[in-house]
Amino acid sequence: MHKGIFITGTDTGVGKTCIAAGLLRAFKERGMSVCPMKPVETGCRVRNGSLIPEDAVTLLNASGAGETIDTINPYRMNHPLAPGVAAEIEGIHIYKNKIGSAFRRLSKKYDLIIVEGAGGIMVPVFRKYLFLDLIHDLRLPVIIVSRPGLGTINHTLLTIDAARNRGLQVLGVIVNYTARTKRGLSETTNPDVIEKLGGIPVLGIVRYSKDPSNRQARIVYDHIAEHICRRV
Repeated sequence: MHKGIFITGTDTGVGKTCIAAGLLRAFKERGMSVCPMKPVETGCRVRNGSLIPEDAVTLLNASGAGETIDTINPYRMNHPLAPGVAAEIEGIHIYKNKIGSAFRRLSKKYDLIIVEGAGGIMVPVFRKYLFLDLIHDLRLPVIIVSRPGLGTINHTLLTIDAARNRGLQVLGVIVNYTARTKRGLSETTNPDVIEKLGGIPVLGIVRYSKDPSNRQARIVYDHIAEHICRRV
């Protein structure tokens, strides 16, 4: 099995952190030692003079890994923008070697590292260096988190195409409901269309829940984890 998996999305706000946390719990329950990594987080709130990366904190809590926030989240910014843009505004220099070194250190200690991006795969980490490039440099397979409704076919297929053109392995798509939404014809038919046109499996459909760690959700995440183990 690969030492890591990269979680990306078709857009921002698709629930990547929720999915990554669910997978961390699922692999942990399978007896694996797991650790998250959020290389760059923006939109961090200031608390007692420090930036708090809430996504990274959520992931670390889900994993139970005994790491510091600075270890799993090397860069954080206040502005809720693409990392490359926020870093330029805030005068922060992002170095890909620092991210790569942090990942390699963690991968020596754990069975699996789940790395979460920011926004979609074409978002700049710094200058012209995209998350697409970071995934390639980390040599990680990708899971794409997508929305369930109208428009997701286009966004998902474009993401799959961009990943493949860069030579990345796409393990599959997870359709995530971030709100209690009535399922219409679009939501019902989209997964099959994505599988047929994208040529990759929809690993699972995660329904909205106020408690993402409830029994039903754990069953879904365990099924996804099993599917991932078979593919990598």
